[in-house]
Amino acid sequence: MSATRATRRFAVPLTLALLATPGLALPAQHADAAGSVVKVTGSQGDWQLSVNGSPYQVKGLTWGPAVADADKYLPDLRSMGVNTIRTWGTDATSKPLFDSAAANGVKVIAGFWLQPGGGPGSGGCVNYLTDTAYKSQMLGEFPKWVEAYKDHPGVLMWNVGNESVLGLQNCYTGDELERQRDAYTTFVNDIAKKIHSVDPNHPVTSTDAWTGAWPYYKKNAPDLDLYAVNSYNAVCDIKSAWQQGGYTKPYIVTETGPAGEWEVPDDANGVPEEPADRAKAEGYTKAWGCVTGHKGVALGATMFHYGTEYDFGGIWFNLLPAGQKRLSYYAVKRAYGADTSRDNTPPVITEMNVVGDAAKVPAGGSFTLATKATDPDGDALGYEVLGNSMYIDKDKNLTPLRFADEGSGRLKVTAPDRTGVWKIYVKVTDGKGNVGVETRSVRVVAPPVDGTNIALGRAATASSYQTGGGDCPCTAAGAVDGKPTTRWASDWSDPQWLQVDLGSSQTFKHVQLNWETSYAKTYAVQTSDDGQNWRTVREVKDGNGGIDDFDVTGTGRYVRVHGTVRGTGYGYSLCEFGVYR
Repeated sequence: MSATRATRRFAVPLTLALLATPGLALPAQHADAAGSVVKVTGSQGDWQLSVNGSPYQVKGLTWGPAVADADKYLPDLRSMGVNTIRTWGTDATSKPLFDSAAANGVKVIAGFWLQPGGGPGSGGCVNYLTDTAYKSQMLGEFPKWVEAYKDHPGVLMWNVGNESVLGLQNCYTGDELERQRDAYTTFVNDIAKKIHSVDPNHPVTSTDAWTGAWPYYKKNAPDLDLYAVNSYNAVCDIKSAWQQGGYTKPYIVTETGPAGEWEVPDDANGVPEEPADRAKAEGYTKAWGCVTGHKGVALGATMFHYGTEYDFGGIWFNLLPAGQKRLSYYAVKRAYGADTSRDNTPPVITEMNVVGDAAKVPAGGSFTLATKATDPDGDALGYEVLGNSMYIDKDKNLTPLRFADEGSGRLKVTAPDRTGVWKIYVKVTDGKGNVGVETRSVRVVAPPVDGTNIALGRAATASSYQTGGGDCPCTAAGAVDGKPTTRWASDWSDPQWLQVDLGSSQTFKHVQLNWETSYAKTYAVQTSDDGQNWRTVREVKDGNGGIDDFDVTGTGRYVRVHGTVRGTGYGYSLCEFGVYR
């Protein structure tokens, strides 16, 4: 896996809740079943995992649903041939998951979260050389939960940390980064030793984001029983990395699947090109083939992700977003040897294209999608179109878009009102609990206006502007430069204004405002001859952002937008202020 990949995480580590409430009580011991004895056995290049003396190949998935839904989903997991699930955190709330897993013949790779995790924002930047308080806390907390669950039949092994050797690059650089990585992996070894002293019957591993972390573990963590790595499109390269690294421990793959957002090329609109449903399914099949192809060394995998979130990340990776099963679900089921011959399987979308120019879709206008979908079981198909603004404002949610089904797979869609690159999703369901999803991007632009923008490039001033942070400084000039990627952003208070000097008194007939995420709910467009005395030519009391287009009749040298009620808790943010004659 690339060490420069983008941030991603779709499951909240339970340990974060633990750290917020250190007084959580230990759960009652499981009363009617003994814990398993799990061992890594064999010798160099000929290892295997054993549970109570019997060989055990990890056929797993990462766990996404709420613990409260364990009884709902674990029977389904078991029907897929899954024998293992992986979590990122373990605490007092974990017991119902362990109980349900054991009741369904599934075991848990129980995680312990260590900061900073894998990507920017995944956790605070701990100094593993000097922060003795944090290390003492973790060294006390983790073995406490090991003691609580070591005799539980649902436990397979303990997994300390997730992607922090990679994640430390977001905190440190150069020689200090190397020292921190050595200190982190040494600390992982300290935890492994402590866990072994409490529980000699379950292995301990530590996950990281790429095999480039393994030299640090090889050097500093001899007490780990096996290595663990998250790897997606590069999963088939793990074998050669292990061979070239001269390692003397086996490994498991703790996340894998189709190519991730950080591994694919950009599309024509400059955003990562998400693989098609069929390619994603093939990604799981390929990954499992490469894991099982490293016999005697790769002891199995927990592929990513048995999750139900129906959002940007959920569509990319979840096997059953909103509980609906995808081609990838059945690919994993086949990989793990379960019978799919009697299953009703998902619709297959073989074509999805934007008719016309996907880089110039007018805001609030319409565009057409040409799709082709079939159902292997002959089920009647239902369509839905959704939009996502992740690449505009980092919002992961999907929003239904209005569309008309014109027949033969052609869908006439009403575009979002906000400018920028949107992900557009077509969801096809079969009424039997299955779904096919494909996505393309469109660049939504301001609708063309008949006339000349007399504010373009003119001198602009404002009541305030943000001097820094993110893409700022965001001065008034950013709203009249003709570039939708720049903006004016005000202080976070009311009222605020932005005005443009047209150079001389001019008559205008149309105004177009292109709001960024932070818009005006109540505002007025005003004109003035002297920049002091203002006449209102348009008042808006129900603004909702996006593009505001309206005809007006106005004359004056100065034109301004005067905001009195913000639509968000932030300031006013205007990408373009167009005044047309």
